[in-house]
Amino acid sequence: MNNSIEFKSAKELYERVTPALYSKVKELRGLGYKHISEKDVWNYLVNNDWKERKDLLLSDLISDILYCDNNKLNDYIAEKIKDNKFEDEEIL
Repeated sequence: MNNSIEFKSAKELYERVTPALYSKVKELRGLGYKHISEKDVWNYLVNNDWKERKDLLLSDLISDILYCDNNKLNDYIAEKIKDNKFEDEEIL
């Protein structure tokens, strides 16, 4: 019996993991990272952690969201702000 979950689009997957993204952003805000949004976390992971990986499970995505490195995420956002590249990077 195959219990795999299939997603038709990145937007559908994003919506499915939104609670984990929300939780991560709440953690970040508590640590003083007030400028990072759910989409920022998503785009960071899509462009860095998930770019080369195949056949990720939903549990892998959730784990990556909750345990991504806060400093690396902040550095990624700071670099995007500095280079003014947020407009080019809309993943959804």
